[in-house]
Amino acid sequence: MRITGGKARGRTLAAPKSGKAIIRPTCDRVREALFNILGDRIAGSMVLDLFAGTGAIGIEALSRGAAFALFVDQTIEAGRLIETNLRCCPQPVAAFVRLDLAATANLQPLLARVPQSTPFDLVFMDPPYQKNLAEQVLGVVERSGILAAQALVVVEEHRRVALPPAVGGLILLDQRRYGETGLWFYGHQPAPI
Repeated sequence: MRITGGKARGRTLAAPKSGKAIIRPTCDRVREALFNILGDRIAGSMVLDLFAGTGAIGIEALSRGAAFALFVDQTIEAGRLIETNLRCCPQPVAAFVRLDLAATANLQPLLARVPQSTPFDLVFMDPPYQKNLAEQVLGVVERSGILAAQALVVVEEHRRVALPPAVGGLILLDQRRYGETGLWFYGHQPAPI
């Protein structure tokens, strides 16, 4: 698993020990496709990486010019992996919060970990596949008031999962499939990505 673009391009990321099915890193091909779609949205953005696992998505964003990344996961192993992987980025501005997202009803307290309590421009969410967490946590994100006006929320799930065309004020803007992986792009207004 490697960083696919930006200042840290080509650097190897630590992965979970074999046999640990709780963390499923996003493959390089999907990450590269995702960041090619996002393009200029990354530079200077405030990033929230939910169900962060290895931190590959948020670290990729930092490598490509994000101003800050907050990583959230419930496991200690994820925190250790993220800490190790952040060493790939020169002087990363980042933080890790250990939190059980399946049991959380409000993410507003996360803004206290962000410089100047700035809302998030990009939210990446990669819950365990087919556990019915994506729609639930998407609703929590939408209701928590943590999104900037033009924020984009990207959900990674198994391609066969059916996510709704809208969750509260978030509207499905686009959907892509890469093998068994699906990416759903949500925003506050129907505008091209």
